[in-house]
Amino acid sequence: MHLVLLGAWTVLWFAVVEPHGGFSWHYLRTGGELLYQGTAGDGTGGLNLYAHHPELQMGPLSFLTAGLFNPFPEATGQFLAAALMSLLGLVIVVLAGRSAAHHFLGTGTNHQRLRQRVLIAGLAFIPMWIEVAVRFGHLDDVLALFFTALAVRAVTRGSPALTGAFLALAMDSKPTALAFLPLLLALPRHQWLRAGLWCAGLVAVAWLPFFVGDPQSFAAAKFAIPNHPASALRWLGVGDPETPGWDRPAQAALGLALGTIAVWRGRWAAVVLLGANARIVLDPSVYTYYTASVLLGTLLWDVIGQRRLVPWWSWLGLLTLYGSVFAVPDDSARGLIRLAFVAVSTAYVLLWPVRERGRRGRGRRRPPARGDEGPATSLGTGATPSAEPPAGR
Repeated sequence: MHLVLLGAWTVLWFAVVEPHGGFSWHYLRTGGELLYQGTAGDGTGGLNLYAHHPELQMGPLSFLTAGLFNPFPEATGQFLAAALMSLLGLVIVVLAGRSAAHHFLGTGTNHQRLRQRVLIAGLAFIPMWIEVAVRFGHLDDVLALFFTALAVRAVTRGSPALTGAFLALAMDSKPTALAFLPLLLALPRHQWLRAGLWCAGLVAVAWLPFFVGDPQSFAAAKFAIPNHPASALRWLGVGDPETPGWDRPAQAALGLALGTIAVWRGRWAAVVLLGANARIVLDPSVYTYYTASVLLGTLLWDVIGQRRLVPWWSWLGLLTLYGSVFAVPDDSARGLIRLAFVAVSTAYVLLWPVRERGRRGRGRRRPPARGDEGPATSLGTGATPSAEPPAGR
């Protein structure tokens, strides 16, 4: 029943948003056309894509996937892509539930309470998923978050090859998924090398041909966007009119550092939330679809990282980051709210004392549980911005 409710919730949001959606889909359509044309045309496509179009910040896997919709008329292709991306959001919720069920085997977790947590957290997640998938049509974010959810599932199943492969596919879809790499460390230590080799190999296969084929492809890494007055970056004292040169490396470094600390603290389920936090606190822009990655992080934390019945972090994230866009008119105040959410949520998942119960799975780093919930059992479940964002951001 909880999947039926979440499915209906998804369809409702899709129906409301789709007629006015697809703000950024033309970037994906253009990138797909350029990538598939190869050496034909004016020579700016194929492996020269990033050298001649640094504004296309999506990963090659996103363009390869987007190109599959190009044979259709533009409106039809956009609709089909939006429908598929919406469905992937529902699949992510199912993956989160099944990951939690597998992770909590043998710890006294009640399956009915877990389903309720998945339902309540999923109701908060779906609106933001529709924002990124339908309103903006950012296939790169959609694929990156979908593969990250699959990587989390692989972690709970103890599969190093799949964990490394799915994280690589996430980075091949969108480079900002690099911040989720500490999920590899949630595996037993003896599996790190195998997982890392799979990850590095698939990343190299996707990205190296572009940089070898045209060294000017590195120019894409220097693409800058305006520093919005509502960004948390402004509150940190960065008044540059556009992206500072150090900002993107700092985002990646902060996300990797926080994720590594989370795994060391036994709270690997917070890695995605912390990586998303690092992005929004240091990003010069404030597009609402950024919040989808945060809501995936809160979804995973609420259903895997803790065992409260009410997953209040998911709803706090939705109301704070998305609700403030409509309820708070002042840019500076919205920037402070974003900064406060990042600070409080990061401090909570890393520092809040928790009591560990139940046995640990062999070689598995479990997040601390919060008390018994009944007999153990298995679970078979699983304001619109005024301007269009630059591609891939």
